[in-house]
Amino acid sequence: MTLFEGNGLACRRGEIPVFEELDFAAGAGDALWLAGPNGSGKSSLLRLMAGLLEPVGGTIAWNGAPIAADREAHRARLRYLGHLDAVKPHLSVEENLRFWAEYWDTPRAGVSPALERAGLARLRDAAGRRLSAGQKRRLALARLLLAPAALWLLDEPTAALDSDGVALFATLVAESRAAGGIVIFSSHDVLAVPQARRLTLEGIAA
Repeated sequence: MTLFEGNGLACRRGEIPVFEELDFAAGAGDALWLAGPNGSGKSSLLRLMAGLLEPVGGTIAWNGAPIAADREAHRARLRYLGHLDAVKPHLSVEENLRFWAEYWDTPRAGVSPALERAGLARLRDAAGRRLSAGQKRRLALARLLLAPAALWLLDEPTAALDSDGVALFATLVAESRAAGGIVIFSSHDVLAVPQARRLTLEGIAA
């Protein structure tokens, strides 16, 4: 049963068309892999799905209702990780995660277990600016552990991760899907996400 879908979507970057007449559909437990070359619109599509951009054509709906009709409800049901890790450089690792717990109104008690599972417990007092690219990405993934959400939108979630970090990502995705969550991610790499359906964006030739 389709829960999240887009129909006839069109997107522009300034005056430049990125894609048009694009459709997608996903149901509970599904994974959708957005593939395609640089500039084909993968990040833009994720931002449309998150309600951060407006399509210039087409509609996006959750359970049959346009997400534009209730932006607050849509924000509450999703977790969006952009290609930037949104790590605040002046805050410690633990303080960064506490910020997101407060933002999502989730219990602070979940912060320490999330850091442990993400392999960041020993760095809890380190400033965000001192983290490597891979550690910042682990901190972004730790945000997904704070509270369940029906929809994950992940832009290059394994960028800069080592093999253990990639394995962590695969496990988190499997757990979310088993609980009925939808996971949509962009990646240039083939990731260990069983039965993920591939949506290849070609972009529009200039």
